[in-house]
Amino acid sequence: MSLCLMEDIRKTYRMGNLDVEVLKGVNLKIEQNEFVAIKGTSGSGKTTLMNIIGCLDVPTSGRYILADKEVSRLTDDELSVIRNEHVGFVFQNFYLLPYATVFENVLLPTLYIESRRDDSEKHALELLKLVGLGDRLKFRSNQLSGGEQQRVAIARALINNPELLLADEPTGQLDSKTATEIMDLLVKMNEQGKTVVVITHDPNVANYAKRILHLSDGVIVE
Repeated sequence: MSLCLMEDIRKTYRMGNLDVEVLKGVNLKIEQNEFVAIKGTSGSGKTTLMNIIGCLDVPTSGRYILADKEVSRLTDDELSVIRNEHVGFVFQNFYLLPYATVFENVLLPTLYIESRRDDSEKHALELLKLVGLGDRLKFRSNQLSGGEQQRVAIARALINNPELLLADEPTGQLDSKTATEIMDLLVKMNEQGKTVVVITHDPNVANYAKRILHLSDGVIVE
């Protein structure tokens, strides 16, 4: 069953008097429980495609269905709901609150779901144990190593139990040993049922995926 389906996705940005087409007819199908890498050089449109897959942006034209919902033309508020329900994000720069504790950072996406507070706290504890940080709950994120911060980010991405884990250059700030540990963790998440999509320029990272797609000049090549 398809989790993500894109048909002729195009994205054009207006820059002064010039229209710049970044995505030029992307067709993409990602099945549930796949591990897919989307690989491309700088300027190939990777970030734009990631933003559309993750409902951070909408295409200029084309059709995008995520979890059986047509999301191509939703409002910002509607996109926020879809993101919160279906997508967990892992970014190169972690984006943790530096003076919040590890536990507080993981709980951030649940702050507006008061009715689930007790369940969320229990789930956060389970996730932190899963990523190997059960003994770091009260540490502030600025007291952690880069690898530990990325583990916190992965736990945070999983807190709302999303179907899709979207990782943008997840090892870009890490040394090779730590990068291997993080990619092994993403493989583990995939084996436990998550659909994982990694956006990367690094062939070593891409090789962890079961399927590698190449984004070149705004189109996908298998």
